[in-house]
Amino acid sequence: MGLKTFIGGVHPYEGKELAKDAPIKEVLPKGELVFPLSQHIGAPASPIVSVGTTVLKGQKIAEAGGFVSAPVHSSVSGTVKAIEPRRVAVGDMVNSIVIESDGEFIDVGYEGVDDVTALSNEEIIGRIKEAGVVGMGGAGFPTHVKLSPKEPAKIEYIIANCAECEPYLTADYRRMLENPEQLIGGMKIILQMFPNAKGVFGVENNKPDCIAKLKELTQNESRMEVCELMTKYPQGGERQLIYAVTGRAINSKMLPADAGCIVDNVETIIAVYHAVKEGIPVMKRVSTVTGDAVANPSNFLYSIGTPYSELIEAAGGFKVQPEKIISGGPMMGFSMFGLDIPTTKTSSSILCLSKDAVSASEPIACINCGRCVEACPEQLIPSRLAKFGDRGLSKEFESWHGLECIECGSCSYICPSRRQLAQSIKTMKKLVLAEKRKQK
Repeated sequence: MGLKTFIGGVHPYEGKELAKDAPIKEVLPKGELVFPLSQHIGAPASPIVSVGTTVLKGQKIAEAGGFVSAPVHSSVSGTVKAIEPRRVAVGDMVNSIVIESDGEFIDVGYEGVDDVTALSNEEIIGRIKEAGVVGMGGAGFPTHVKLSPKEPAKIEYIIANCAECEPYLTADYRRMLENPEQLIGGMKIILQMFPNAKGVFGVENNKPDCIAKLKELTQNESRMEVCELMTKYPQGGERQLIYAVTGRAINSKMLPADAGCIVDNVETIIAVYHAVKEGIPVMKRVSTVTGDAVANPSNFLYSIGTPYSELIEAAGGFKVQPEKIISGGPMMGFSMFGLDIPTTKTSSSILCLSKDAVSASEPIACINCGRCVEACPEQLIPSRLAKFGDRGLSKEFESWHGLECIECGSCSYICPSRRQLAQSIKTMKKLVLAEKRKQK
């Protein structure tokens, strides 16, 4: 049987060889940690501590600000130093809780369960919500909301996004190799809530060792299977993954649940396992520190709130001064102008490149080659949408289905004229959506 995939996509340089063989190492924070109250989609969390409060590791320091929200927990023991706006990776100033670690890492104590199968769906959801689990692949959508569809009986697939299609990133790869039992344990917990569903691990075929490991561990699991995917970007995009695994298509007006699917990434499913089985909230995660400017590209298990600068230091610092620093991957990540930025639940990687190839490229006029159309996984016409965006033609942009763009960057990558198509489309998409919100 051939490899599963989707229409369109590109094949950028993978860069995974830099860090893929680096085992996960834990990095302990040194001093001040910053916990933004918006580490998720939805309402910001509300502080329940004040300046001067002594906190323990694992203690809830901010509660969910609504149904679509998530609490925040301290990843260290120490003292609340400030509650104030701090800069985050995307450049925004976000209200944050600043904690000075005491270096003791005294935890609050966790209530695990011996038999997860004895828990009701409501109890499972409650433990996931209380632990602050969100989509840790980058989106940050609260997981308790995602696992509460209107019609749970119609969910047929729980898809584990094991593709990790972004170049350079290897954190999920290391998780699958080193912690596969936790990944499968998390899948079992989710499947417990959806008796009509099958669990599918979608893994790109550039990870044959992960495929072999997961197949070995699921060979006696009648409700689980491993789906081998073609290595192609953006194979890990939610819509693309659903289409590759099930053949079902969704658009921007639909949720995965409308196609009978729920999709969670590797780190999120492992967080579900820790939350439900062990009662441990989201305090840590694994991320990749990589790029040709980094001395020792690595995969670190770190405490959320740790500044990026400490992760770079743990990776041996820079061997050359980077021209480009990106939070996330090169295709969909955010450029940063400094390292005094806190890590969050959605921090999947920090990429440090010795050369800024994008800034060095001078865009020229579109040559109407159609490569962006071939590459677009949503089968749009990016060159035309970018033109509408540059000229402020919102009605034309929307009529040509600009809101269906998933902002993957494939069009910009493939363009021989080096035009920043994705940036123009993304900007116009934000303006159109903002105008729609005003009209409500």
